[in-house]
Amino acid sequence: MQKVTVLCVGKLKERFYMDAAAEYAKRLSRFCQLEIVELPEERLPDNPSQAQIDAALSREGEAIRARIPAGAAVTALCVEGQPCSSEELAQRMARWANQGEGRLVFLIGGSFGLHPSVKALSSLRLSMSPMTFPHHLARVMLLEQIYRAYQINAGSRYHK
Repeated sequence: MQKVTVLCVGKLKERFYMDAAAEYAKRLSRFCQLEIVELPEERLPDNPSQAQIDAALSREGEAIRARIPAGAAVTALCVEGQPCSSEELAQRMARWANQGEGRLVFLIGGSFGLHPSVKALSSLRLSMSPMTFPHHLARVMLLEQIYRAYQINAGSRYHK
């Protein structure tokens, strides 16, 4: 069974996000060993300078890099990433499984994204959409897409 880690910067605060994430975590337990790791988001002033943002991203990046297991297939969610259909994600995940990739790691940055050094570690940079979403919602969307990918690969009727 694959191990899937979702490394997130920031904690879910709203109950509806927590409930949705918990539901997909429960559903995913049939397909993988899911671990959701929440790392603290660096505090910034209301109008941070670019230098303050860069420093915060660097500190968050150090925390992320420390939690990525060696040999994992890493996917970074980022705005400049490639868009991918549900079927394409399912194919990629199936390919990773067939290649013996037992550990998948998905990275979700905080409000200002991910540090370039973290993106450089990823074998896939994934864009969920050209639209902008709160990073908390991105977590729920990602969990649903991982679940959908497993369902597609299992040949279920979930994906229509």
